[in-house]
Amino acid sequence: MSYRAGAALVLVAATLWSLLGLGLRQIEAASTWQVLFWRSVGMAPTLFAAIALATGGKPLRALARAGLPGLIGGASLIFAFAGAIYSMQATSIANAVFLFAAAPLISAVLAWALLGEKVRRATWGAIALAGLGVFVMVREGLALGAGWGNLAALLSALGFAGFTVALRWGRQTEMLPATLIGSIFAALAAAAVTLAAGTTLAVSGHDMILSIAIGAFSTGLGLALFTAASRSLPAAEIGLLALLEVLLAPLWVWLLLGETASTGTLFGGGIVLAAIIANTVSARHAPRFA
Repeated sequence: MSYRAGAALVLVAATLWSLLGLGLRQIEAASTWQVLFWRSVGMAPTLFAAIALATGGKPLRALARAGLPGLIGGASLIFAFAGAIYSMQATSIANAVFLFAAAPLISAVLAWALLGEKVRRATWGAIALAGLGVFVMVREGLALGAGWGNLAALLSALGFAGFTVALRWGRQTEMLPATLIGSIFAALAAAAVTLAAGTTLAVSGHDMILSIAIGAFSTGLGLALFTAASRSLPAAEIGLLALLEVLLAPLWVWLLLGETASTGTLFGGGIVLAAIIANTVSARHAPRFA
């Protein structure tokens, strides 16, 4: 795959992901766990087809080879998926996605602690700056009664960071199966929590179809395209291009639903984005051993 084709796929993937918040705003009554279950049901076929295509028609063998990193990465996605859905239902889309944007920096810390990967001084500086932005948003969220939504967004970022570190750990093998494992785990966890709460997985036809569509196209297809593109682009440039999601998600709900973001969210989110962009640009010029 050429560089231009890879960059285009990342931009398409980020655009698809950015539609998640808009889709969730159309949910009528389904709870976080009900949405997660049906979204996972929609994701699974898309990801299975992508794995079959990537492995020459041998998806089950690829799933088996994912091993422990695939299982840990899949388990991490439970928190990433559930946290993302709840946070977008409990706070503004802008607030949620700006907090999601901290995931790459959390990944750097986890990879340093668990895998011994070196963290550049510029990255430590970006982590400190992003921490300030997160503090601004969380502090305002607590004052406005959206504290649980902010915490869920941070949990989602932590889950995606854990997934990323698991991919780094198992990078010697095809790790797209980890996303399918994650969708299966998420469906099982959502079913268990829903049934334990004494409710059912039954939702309206509208909410079911919408949740399945979100899983198949926004999340599943986006993950498949992103993974395919990751082989032809440097990691730093992938991270920069993927920030399109953070910019578009609040834009869709503002243009189509009139949802706006508070001053604190824009200020804190701007700090986080500045930290991510500065770290990504500096990584392009860093020596390979840094």
